[in-house]
Amino acid sequence: MGCVMGDLLTVELFLFAVATFAAAFVAGIAGFAFGVVAAAVWLHFLPPEQCAALIVAFGLIVQGWAVVKLRKSLKIERLLPFIIGGAIGVPLGTEVLRSAPMASVRFAIGVVLIAFSAYNLIRPKLPSAAAAGRLTDAGVGMLNGALGGATGLAGIVATVWCSVRGWSPPEQRAVFQPVAVSVFLMTALWLGGTGSIEKGTAGLFAIGLPPLLLGHWAGLKAFDRLKDTGFRRVVMSLLLLSGLSLVVLGR
Repeated sequence: MGCVMGDLLTVELFLFAVATFAAAFVAGIAGFAFGVVAAAVWLHFLPPEQCAALIVAFGLIVQGWAVVKLRKSLKIERLLPFIIGGAIGVPLGTEVLRSAPMASVRFAIGVVLIAFSAYNLIRPKLPSAAAAGRLTDAGVGMLNGALGGATGLAGIVATVWCSVRGWSPPEQRAVFQPVAVSVFLMTALWLGGTGSIEKGTAGLFAIGLPPLLLGHWAGLKAFDRLKDTGFRRVVMSLLLLSGLSLVVLGR
């Protein structure tokens, strides 16, 4: 069952707004991670299904704007395998979200947060996949879509894979950001079409929209002023701690 605003304490609504601002701020600077930052806080008082729906709705705004700015750099032939794979993965992920116990979903998302933050902190030298073909990209797209449909975290798998592919940072952004938007859109359509958007989600969206817009604007303004490496390490360390707490709660 989803949370309506009357079910949430004032402090939880405050934390919801603050987390939305922080997630949008991080996304404005880093170009990704809105969902992981938001989920790290929201999942402590919102059910996973409602959390996923809100990540999708807000993610469409944040990442959609980024894709508009990147439109001249997009290569449809490179994006298509990921989008086709995502179209297969999203329904699978959303069905897992609907049927799995809440505690299990929280635990699984905690594991994802730990793995993603640890990867970004350690930056291990992974084998190059520069020679991988479109079929492999489509398989990655399916995994990315399944994770996005189940959690709202639509860009994690694609972000890691783009790095392994050996593409330059601008090329990576021109792939994982539009791929994330496509997964957000497909997830929104699937959740809406199956009646899985819980009561109270629209009210939370209305509360979160002002801090989202303000946070994203502030993040874009701060982009050239902050040292990106140090900033990311702080964010990823906080995500690691939050993931650990969700794993403990999910047991």
